[in-house]
Amino acid sequence: MIRPMKFGDLDQIAGIWLDSNITAHNFLPKKYWEDQFPWVKHQIAQAQVFVAEEAGKIEGFIGLDGDEIEGLFVRAEARGRGVGSSLLNNTKNYHRHLSLHAYQKNQPAVKFYQAQGFKIAKAGEDPDTGESDYLMTWDK
Repeated sequence: MIRPMKFGDLDQIAGIWLDSNITAHNFLPKKYWEDQFPWVKHQIAQAQVFVAEEAGKIEGFIGLDGDEIEGLFVRAEARGRGVGSSLLNNTKNYHRHLSLHAYQKNQPAVKFYQAQGFKIAKAGEDPDTGESDYLMTWDK
């Protein structure tokens, strides 16, 4: 089931965010993500977030700022079961255009978004990390 985030979901969601970033972005120091955690947790609480829930457990979430996907994260044990696709497809139902940034070194994410119809619009650099990234876009 996909539903809007509730305040009581915040700790689970923030934990998924931290674990996923450490795993997916092993080209950045773990400490970078740990240092970002308090700020990001506060931002998540303010954002438009939808969660995928199964048997009372949050399996993943997507955070949005208008038409920009700020993040799509799936609990490690739930990956490969269509959770990310479900969250993204649900989001596409309410938007005509979506954009996001993905690190170039995170090829599994880049390939996932391409399989979901996103195109690389522009290569750039994340100003916070200095890592190369892509602006990816999707249009209905």
